[in-house]
Amino acid sequence: MIRKVLVANRGEIAVRVLRTCRELGLETVAVYSEADRDSLHVRYADEAYCIGPPPARESYLRADRIIEAAQEAGAQAVHPGYGFLAESAAFARACAEAGLVFVGPRPETLELMGDKVAARRVARRLGIPVLPGTEQALDDRALLLAADRIGYPVMLKAAAGGGGKGIRVARSREELEAAIPLARQEAKSAFGDDALYLERQVEQARHIEVQILADGRGHVVHLGERECSIQRRHQKLVEEAPSRALTPDLRKRLCRAAVLLMRAVRYVGAGTVEFLLAPDGRFYFIEVNPRLQVEHTVTEAVTGVDIVKEQLRIAAGRELRYRQWDIQPRGWAIECRILAEDPARDFAPSTGRILRLREPGGPGVRVDSGICEGMTVTPYYDSLLAKLIAWGETRGVAIVRMRRALDEYQIVGVTTNLDLHRALLDSPRFFGGQVHTRFLEEEPITPPPPEDDEVLAAALTAVLADWRRRAGSCREETPSRWRLLGRWEQMVT
Repeated sequence: MIRKVLVANRGEIAVRVLRTCRELGLETVAVYSEADRDSLHVRYADEAYCIGPPPARESYLRADRIIEAAQEAGAQAVHPGYGFLAESAAFARACAEAGLVFVGPRPETLELMGDKVAARRVARRLGIPVLPGTEQALDDRALLLAADRIGYPVMLKAAAGGGGKGIRVARSREELEAAIPLARQEAKSAFGDDALYLERQVEQARHIEVQILADGRGHVVHLGERECSIQRRHQKLVEEAPSRALTPDLRKRLCRAAVLLMRAVRYVGAGTVEFLLAPDGRFYFIEVNPRLQVEHTVTEAVTGVDIVKEQLRIAAGRELRYRQWDIQPRGWAIECRILAEDPARDFAPSTGRILRLREPGGPGVRVDSGICEGMTVTPYYDSLLAKLIAWGETRGVAIVRMRRALDEYQIVGVTTNLDLHRALLDSPRFFGGQVHTRFLEEEPITPPPPEDDEVLAAALTAVLADWRRRAGSCREETPSRWRLLGRWEQMVT
């Protein structure tokens, strides 16, 4: 029986999981690095444990320290969120050996789906279309020979990873020769494995993914599709559900293929099957992400299903509450990833103290945030600060609401991509849904430069906050009544 959950992550996804745990009446445990001591997820949890110095390899990637914290706190389950150890079969196995429930797929499933080449073989065996490519990871010379056989352009991909890491597109043999060492270095850094394979590059492709839920009793359902075609350097920026590119028949075939694949590998938990959609309407399997996705929020918005809640129920051994006919998507949802990056400086990471924060609200607007005023954004982790989600009865209403919400959003102290999102939503091609995975490369969106009064206001805010801090007038935050109540309940029970 799960009564207490440790969340082995940070930032907005840690807060997201903690919130659902609280709704379920579960006690919560946060872990944090020394750089995250004052972070929002630490403040929100019932208990929190420091697991190491700021670098992720010495803290959030230390499975042994996370398991020690879970045992010390008396937690029964560990939720990995996404990133870090979420797709680590070794971590899932170590949790099981320590008597902890890993909120995710079985270790053997993580091993199979973590090998992208093996996942392609499974899809091909089931008759699911797969892009022409190599059937195994290859050395440098073999990659060059395979590319000559497949034909350019080709996409070089990390066999052990996902999330856009270790990917390079080559349009000639010379470009491929230059890309191989860079891709190997990035793959080794991100996944600890520099194995690479090739796929044929599809021009003008759209990125479509299908959300799956599966319990341990053989029940598998899909929650429809999401489109994630707005990307920069293979990193998703804007996602929406459903996809404007799918006809009812194509949607049915795509979702049926996703369910077939997940049922074949005896998948348990929440996961995503990703596809490329070519301009001629043909789709191709890419990979399975055996974890919660950043963009799960848009699926929640159109289906009303709390995916994190279902993850926890499935991990506790419960039967899936939904059958396929229960899932009836309604309306349209769009998500914008709010990043601490400067579009004017080639998207260089931005760090600093958040001096002012005003988050949007109103009908159909949701903010999943990992930041608060006074918090410092450090250079150690991913630049994702928050996710802004807008829902509407139609795509047009969702766009209007998102544009209004972006105008309301204020973050002072670090540079963000808010202006880029505002400019993107003003693009006629985005309005028309005429997008693909290289959209931002072929039609760069340039946000307007900040007005002089905005720069002056930001500077004055920074100076005032610094003066107050030096004068000692900044008071410590009053502990939440909920946190005090949680402490009291622990003492008396």
